[in-house]
Amino acid sequence: MVTLRKSIVISAPQDRVFDYVTEPSTMAEWLTKMVEVRDIVGTGEGQQYEWTYKYAGLLLRGQSVVVQHVPNRLAVSQSIGMIGSTWTFRVEPHEEGSALTIEVEYSVPIPVLGKIAEHVAVRLDARDLETSLTNVQDMLAS
Repeated sequence: MVTLRKSIVISAPQDRVFDYVTEPSTMAEWLTKMVEVRDIVGTGEGQQYEWTYKYAGLLLRGQSVVVQHVPNRLAVSQSIGMIGSTWTFRVEPHEEGSALTIEVEYSVPIPVLGKIAEHVAVRLDARDLETSLTNVQDMLAS
């Protein structure tokens, strides 16, 4: 299991940041390598959706369900499919707006990549998560 955690400060109100990053329909706008999110059902805790994500050049499909939801503060989604993962979104007040932290816990699909490529994949995943946070910052700066 790999855990990546990255944070960024965004010059936007806490509710706006939270709503944007936890809305499945916007994920393909900011989340690097998210190709598509579809079949969104519900809101808040219990919300479900399907996704397609590009990983190591392959299109991987899966489903996510929101297992914890505290409005404007915390959302946790669990994903099943070709990559199992848990995504935690935390938004906290900050003197410059809001502090967004995203933590992803996942298993690298070793049969797909091979053990040798695992270390490289994790480094690339960390860079992609940083890019995704910068994308959120850029999208909400206007």
